[in-house]
Amino acid sequence: MAVQRPAAQVVAEKPDERLLVEAAQRDPGKFGDLYELHFERIYAFISRRVDDRQTAEDLTSDVFHKALANLPNYVDRGAPFAAWLFRIAANALADQFKRTARELAASAKESSEPSVQPDLEAIEYRARLFRLVKTLPEDQRGVILQRFVEQKSIREIAQELKRSEGAVKQLQFRALQSLRAQMEGGHA
Repeated sequence: MAVQRPAAQVVAEKPDERLLVEAAQRDPGKFGDLYELHFERIYAFISRRVDDRQTAEDLTSDVFHKALANLPNYVDRGAPFAAWLFRIAANALADQFKRTARELAASAKESSEPSVQPDLEAIEYRARLFRLVKTLPEDQRGVILQRFVEQKSIREIAQELKRSEGAVKQLQFRALQSLRAQMEGGHA
């Protein structure tokens, strides 16, 4: 028979964010608790707004570095600490978008003669690869698309498919092995 705990004990188990913030302000070594508490939400917020995983990881890292550096200046105004982190994340995203736009503009100016000649060999190679992916068994095709198009981790795919990480790795391995053999063999 399951023993039900009183509500007061359940609430006491959840960390008080305000106390965690105050502890981290006194000792920056305790910032890890806040990081653990908020990492997934901040990473999810950023990763939904950028194109690739590496940029999302870099921006998430920047957010927590800025938060740690500015923690002594943080003032609790009644809003959750996460709101402050999301504001830092939104600013980091805005900076990233501006930086990317400047880089694209600069590279467009540098190239005095844009290449209008497409790399037909590369285009054909990719088209062939996409055709071959479509021929894979459904579960292998799904893993390949999630892993390489949507850039999901093995863990994310496993949770979504309700399979073990080992099973997802095996599906990915078989699919890549099949694609490699067909690409090298000149089929399709």
